Amino acid sequence: MTSLWKRLTRSADKDKGAYPKAKATEIQKDDEIQTAKYNVVASLLSDVGCYREVNEDRGSYIQPGDEARLETKGLLFIVADGMGGHSAGEVASQLAVDAISRAYYDHKGEAQAALKKAFIEANNQIHTLSLSQESLNGMGTTCTALVLQNGSAFAAHVGDSRLYLIRGGEIYLMTEDHSAVMEMVKQGLLTLDEARHHADKNVILRALGSHPEVEVTTWEEPFPVREGDHFLLCSDGLYDLVEDNEIKEAVIAGEPRDACESLIALAKERGGYDNITVSVVSIRTPDVEPRTARETRDVEVK
Repeated sequence: MTSLWKRLTRSADKDKGAYPKAKATEIQKDDEIQTAKYNVVASLLSDVGCYREVNEDRGSYIQPGDEARLETKGLLFIVADGMGGHSAGEVASQLAVDAISRAYYDHKGEAQAALKKAFIEANNQIHTLSLSQESLNGMGTTCTALVLQNGSAFAAHVGDSRLYLIRGGEIYLMTEDHSAVMEMVKQGLLTLDEARHHADKNVILRALGSHPEVEVTTWEEPFPVREGDHFLLCSDGLYDLVEDNEIKEAVIAGEPRDACESLIALAKERGGYDNITVSVVSIRTPDVEPRTARETRDVEVK
């Protein structure tokens, strides 16, 4: 990961300036946001999948209405995958999204430090709530967040939700799963392909809320973005069933909303054993006039 990071960072620096319980629940959001440096076209889609009764995934992205806050803190994108008995998983993931969204923009200071503090605050809130009700004992959630701010990207994550970068016809995994099988890969006991199909592939080692304290992984430094970059955040319900190369092809082939729809459809064709959440974020050349954003919609899927 370190060598990949250095190679991508050097390349970017060189080219800088070029650049509820229902039968099924679908959470949709689409937007086009103009900043001083680029347009961000984003879509978020979450689906309960083919077997689960409750969608324990949550996702969101936030554009501050205040121009000064947009300049200093940028845009925030989040995907969380909850776990726990009964309704505990959806409680944990929703609380993570809400707490991080609030805390990130409330914390003073630079974006990366504020994002890490927001994760820690979310962990505290989820863990405290889990101790208050027996039905919520042991709940937790994975969480991956991306910030785009003034030409740079920042990220933080806990668990095995993922963030990918699609750049120049290639796909890069920008996070490292906090999972038992990934530890075995790092120790040379498994290959990445063996890990993908291992019986313990979904055993995670870190989650927000499962313990009083959590180690939050962040990038070493801000990552310069370029025109034509695409970021994809997702829960394991997607990448367990869809190969990285297929993710890349779907993102390159169409608009963010189309990519989200086609990837979720592909995961469901292959079983859809888990909830599936995908957010695609594309970096474009700024328009002269910003377009009107569409509103968030919650849609029940029969």
